[in-house]
Amino acid sequence: MRRRDVIAGLGATLALPFVARAQTGKTYRLGFLSPAGGIGPVEERRKAMVAGLAARGFVEGRDYVIELRSADMHFDRLGALAAELQAARVDVIVTFGYPAAAAAKISAKDVPIVMIGAGDPVATGLVEGLGRPGGNITGLSELSTELSAKRLEILRDAVPGLHQVAMLWNAADLGMTLRYRSAEDAARLLGFKVQTLGVREPDDFEHAFGEMTRNRPDGILMVSDALTNLNRKRVVEFAMTQRLPTIFELSNLVRDGGLMSYGPKQSELGERAADFVARILRGARPGDLPLELPTRFEFLVNLKTARSLDLTIPPTLLARADEVIE
Repeated sequence: MRRRDVIAGLGATLALPFVARAQTGKTYRLGFLSPAGGIGPVEERRKAMVAGLAARGFVEGRDYVIELRSADMHFDRLGALAAELQAARVDVIVTFGYPAAAAAKISAKDVPIVMIGAGDPVATGLVEGLGRPGGNITGLSELSTELSAKRLEILRDAVPGLHQVAMLWNAADLGMTLRYRSAEDAARLLGFKVQTLGVREPDDFEHAFGEMTRNRPDGILMVSDALTNLNRKRVVEFAMTQRLPTIFELSNLVRDGGLMSYGPKQSELGERAADFVARILRGARPGDLPLELPTRFEFLVNLKTARSLDLTIPPTLLARADEVIE
C-alpha cells in the first residue's frame, strides 16, 4: 500500500473525533488579509479552504465566520487593516501575498498567521526557517527556483528560436522580486536574454508594453501577485495584439487567453492552508508548525491562442498538459 493511501486512511479514521472536538460551541473568527480584492466566496483558494475546514470539523457559519479585509492595492493600508483584525480579536489571520504577510507580522503580533503566496518566507525574513518558523507565522512556501526554470523550459520547448524573454513582475513586492530574480537566473543558465520589466502601479503597464513594442521579445513570463493578476487581461490582450507567446503561473490567465501556465494547483494551497488553520484552532503554535511546499502542479495550454499565433505546440509537450483548452 502506498504511503499516501495509509495517510488518507488514517485521516478518515481520525475524522470523527476531530469533528466532535471542533463543535465546542465557540464561534471562531478568521481574518483574511489581501492586498487586493478577489478573495470572495468563489475564489479557488477560499473555496478549497472552506471545504478543507469542513472536512476537519469546522463549518463556516456554525463554527467560524470570516472577516475579510482588502487594501484595494494600497499596500500602505495593510498594516492598519492587520491591526484592525487583531482589535477584532480574530483567532487566525490568513494572508494572501508577501505584503499582507509582512504587514500582519508587524501589526498583528498577537495573532497566529497562516500565509499563502508570500514567496520564499525565509529569504524575505518572514520566518526563521522552514522546519521551525518561530514567531506567530506559518503556512506555505514555494519552489521559486525550480518552478522558474521549469516555466522557461516549457516556453523554450513551445517556441522555436526563443532568445529573449520579457519578465513582468511587481517590483514593489519583495517576495515577487525574489521570484523574478530566480527566473532571471534560470533564464541566463538556459542562454536567454532577459528583458526586465518591473511595475509598481497600474500606469506602469503601459510603459512595459511600450518597451516590448520597441524591443520585441520572443516571449513573456509574468510573475503573478495581486498587482499583475489584477491587470492580467491587459497583459493577455497586449500579447495577443503583438502575437507574443506567454507563460504564466496561474491557470486562470490561460483561460483568459494566455498561451500556457505552470504552477502549484491553487485548490491544494487552500486545502493545506485549511489544515494549518484547523491545527491552530485546536491549540497548535504557528511557530512550531513546519512550513509546507506545494506538491501538486498543473500545466495548461490554450490551443486556440496557439493557433492565433501560428504556433504549433509539439505533441510531446501537449501530452504533458493537465488541461488543453481548444
